[in-house]
Amino acid sequence: MAHDEVVQRYSGLARAAMLGRVILDCDANEFDQGRFGAAGYDDVGGLPEGAVRASLGCGDPVAVAELRDGETVLDLGSGGGIDVLLSARRVGPHGRAYGLDASTDMLELARANAARAGATNVEFLHGDIASIPLPDHAVDAVISNCVINLSDDQPGVLAEAFRVLRPGGRLGVSDVVTDGPTDPARRAAAERRVGCVAGSLAVEEYRSLLRQAGFVGITIRLTGDHGDGVHSAVIRAAKPAIGPGLEIRPMREADATQVLAIYQAGLDTGDASFETLAPSWEGFTAGKLPHLRYVAVDTGSGDVAGWIAASPVSSRPVYAGVVEHSVYVHPGCQAHGIGRALLSAFVAASEDAGVWTIQTGIFPENTASLTLHQALGFRVVGTRERIARHHDRWRDVLFLERRLDHT
Repeated sequence: MAHDEVVQRYSGLARAAMLGRVILDCDANEFDQGRFGAAGYDDVGGLPEGAVRASLGCGDPVAVAELRDGETVLDLGSGGGIDVLLSARRVGPHGRAYGLDASTDMLELARANAARAGATNVEFLHGDIASIPLPDHAVDAVISNCVINLSDDQPGVLAEAFRVLRPGGRLGVSDVVTDGPTDPARRAAAERRVGCVAGSLAVEEYRSLLRQAGFVGITIRLTGDHGDGVHSAVIRAAKPAIGPGLEIRPMREADATQVLAIYQAGLDTGDASFETLAPSWEGFTAGKLPHLRYVAVDTGSGDVAGWIAASPVSSRPVYAGVVEHSVYVHPGCQAHGIGRALLSAFVAASEDAGVWTIQTGIFPENTASLTLHQALGFRVVGTRERIARHHDRWRDVLFLERRLDHT
């Protein structure tokens, strides 16, 4: 469904709600039995009746996001404001709850409901959820309730959610998904009953878009079966955690010069690899998996402080879930926990991607890397003695691996 059509449709529902009417965007029986709207919440006591009546979601994202006192939360597609008001309760007077909606009628309804509730720690913003009018790293949690599926730019929505989250921040979403590709007839039948199926993603497609945006720790749990392959679902994910002034995100082509310079600086120490010269960017990317490359960047300057990437160990199908990784930190940024944050994010992303074994080789003299890997669950499984000559001397290599939860 086109953006303008969605806005027009929900603006009409908002106007009806302001007139005191009960509003539905799907079959009435489906609305109640499918736990859409207020039926999806365990407790709406104390909320304005208008906010409850205008609820059109498919779950309780406020509970999903596990909000804490003092946090800042953003609701994408906030509608009549029920999730913003519930969030405001959770984060308390020292926290803040934002609602973002493209419909001015919905914003008018939401602001009226907030005034009736006496909520002073809320703010409603006008805009598109694929272009969030907040600065980078502005919120601790992003929630949404049966709205992302309606967007005509879902990759953009998830990228924007990642951008506005602080490192370590959380995404908690209730949405409508499909359990795989659906033929047009089944989708049309579900749309007639459920109302908000148009644009819904298949579970694996949703997972893939979250990974592309940079999220880790992804879980998608089906919570309701609406027939014809359509389900309500709870989606959780996190932005990788790292220290102040830094961010971990997927590696981009624009990072090439800095990534290769950091690589070369590591090689120059003589204890990082048997390689002595960093490859071209084309050579680098040709040998690395496209979906498991991350950089740590300074949020002020945008400079790359470190990177991590993975290579397949074999093209044979039996080794599809086995990767070998490399992690390098800028020589001026070491001892700041950057390597640990990158490796932690990489492990989480590898689990999301179905990897079952991560392996690496480390020179025994590289005690910092050895200590880091062992602290994060890697174990030494053997020593390859005098495996090759490097700078005119024979070198041993310790072989380490970490088995992931799939095993």
